[in-house]
Amino acid sequence: MHCVIVGGGLAGLASAVWLTEAGHRVTLLERRGSLGGRTIAMPVAAVDDVPDNGQHVFASGYEHLMRYLDSVGTRQYVEFPGQMTIRMPGGATRRSAFAGIAGARAALGDLPGVTGLDRLRTMRAQTTLIRHVLRQPDWLDDITADEWFRRIGMPQSARDALWDGIVIGLTGDKPEISSAKVPADLLVTGIRQARKTRTPISIGYPTVDLDTLFIDGAQKVFADNGVEVRHRAVAASIDVADGAVAGVTLTDGEHIAADAVICAVPVWNIRGLLDKVPGHEQIYAAAEQLTPVPIVSVNLYLDRPIGMTDWGEILLGGEGVLEQVWDRQRMHGRNPQRAHLYSTTVSAAYNLTTKSNAAITDIQMQMLRRYFPEAEDAQVIHSHVVRMPKSTFAQRPGTAGIRPDQRTAVRGLALAGDWTRTDWTTTMEGACQSAARAVEVILQSSKGDRG
Repeated sequence: MHCVIVGGGLAGLASAVWLTEAGHRVTLLERRGSLGGRTIAMPVAAVDDVPDNGQHVFASGYEHLMRYLDSVGTRQYVEFPGQMTIRMPGGATRRSAFAGIAGARAALGDLPGVTGLDRLRTMRAQTTLIRHVLRQPDWLDDITADEWFRRIGMPQSARDALWDGIVIGLTGDKPEISSAKVPADLLVTGIRQARKTRTPISIGYPTVDLDTLFIDGAQKVFADNGVEVRHRAVAASIDVADGAVAGVTLTDGEHIAADAVICAVPVWNIRGLLDKVPGHEQIYAAAEQLTPVPIVSVNLYLDRPIGMTDWGEILLGGEGVLEQVWDRQRMHGRNPQRAHLYSTTVSAAYNLTTKSNAAITDIQMQMLRRYFPEAEDAQVIHSHVVRMPKSTFAQRPGTAGIRPDQRTAVRGLALAGDWTRTDWTTTMEGACQSAARAVEVILQSSKGDRG
């Protein structure tokens, strides 16, 4: 069976690898000159380095992502230290984790900056929140996460210390925008995975650049198995004949015949591709509601260390300005002889994307000096600002259930991508889970045809 994959991001790569593993001939079409989509390394000639387009972190429950890394031979490059650190203005720190003593303290309302009666209120609100997560009220998709927190009486101090950051980390968007059902769904998925594996969910990171982690191994699989990868191949439409997929037509008019197609393009590129697919109007309507969310990351090359105590640190109160700092020396075993590399992340960075690179760098350095006393005299050797205006998509109240299934009305055609229906939303796990489901749709279709 000849399978064509449209889109060379993580969902497309996983689809191509797994269809190849199943013994099928695969052609992968990518509109750009390189693979990886939103998970890539970016060479910076000024410092002769290859940093990533922002820090990508994983949850230990990401089983489909780990399956992909197993398939391409790079799973050994992911570590799960089991904790992160919360840093307060002035430099005080506190270890954060979902298990052990740190997890028990958090469950009892003992969070950084939460004092007095707010601890009792936090414990009570968190109990209600977990009950809502496990037995979700019908109204959960009618309100934002912000409204949810206010409804259950979550103190602002607890939101500043933990819960607003959890929403931003899980959804990529602000609590005032995201539907309450989105973080609730993700939390219940994490709880189920923890029960399944009997291991508390923890956060991990790659010890190598993203090209090494995601792309290089896939390219070796492709080379070893005869996968045709075509760059600068822009799909214009997916072709259908007699209720079955017939192939893909490119913008230059070339038609590529196929027995099966997986359309793995980002949500904002889907319009027009499915015009010949019955029911495409509903898919396009869903895509219109999944509006993009920006993330801004900065790779800061400094002349000295700033005194981080952990691989990753969350800045208490830094939402919208500077939320996380990552120590690439610890994470990648980096030699800081020429410069110390620190990566910063701002999710839902609506207020930063319009600023100049110099202004963004100045803002980041001001925040670092506020939180890290040792950064007071640090000088910037080079700054590499990464804007991702379409890093992920927003799910506002009322959008539950609109994300389309991987199976379509056309035999031999499946959809993939983090924006399709998955247990994990807006994550690398969502992309890989969608690919696994799309591949299963194609393999079932093939069995049906043979039958």
